[in-house]
Amino acid sequence: MRIETNTLTPEVFLELYASVGWEPPCMEQICRAINHSTATFTVYHREKAVGMVRLIGDGGMSFYVKDFAVLPSYQSKGVGTLLLDALEQKIKDSIPAGWAVSLELISTREAVPFYRKKGFEDRPCDWDGPGMFKMIRKI
Repeated sequence: MRIETNTLTPEVFLELYASVGWEPPCMEQICRAINHSTATFTVYHREKAVGMVRLIGDGGMSFYVKDFAVLPSYQSKGVGTLLLDALEQKIKDSIPAGWAVSLELISTREAVPFYRKKGFEDRPCDWDGPGMFKMIRKI
């Protein structure tokens, strides 16, 4: 498997988004979201896109994990870890030493154990999976 940065296309986004059961937005909205992302990350197995995530944020204090989707047949095979590791490294590479920034997300209930394992803390919510939070530090 290989990971690519900033090569996510609207078509791949749509395929991966829908593969996990989410109702996708229109193509215009997808294009705008991709174009205004801080970075996008896509994992490929051979030539097939099997996972994606978008990073959005202000570049100074706060970043947000968005549209984290892995094809169901590739879940629990390390794809999510590849994506999250690349995303966190991008943040660390973009901030000066000594800075701490927040990395936040809203999780589905099913993904909570994965994010906890990756160091995120729960922010409870009664109607969906919890919002979660993690500080990323560059030392």
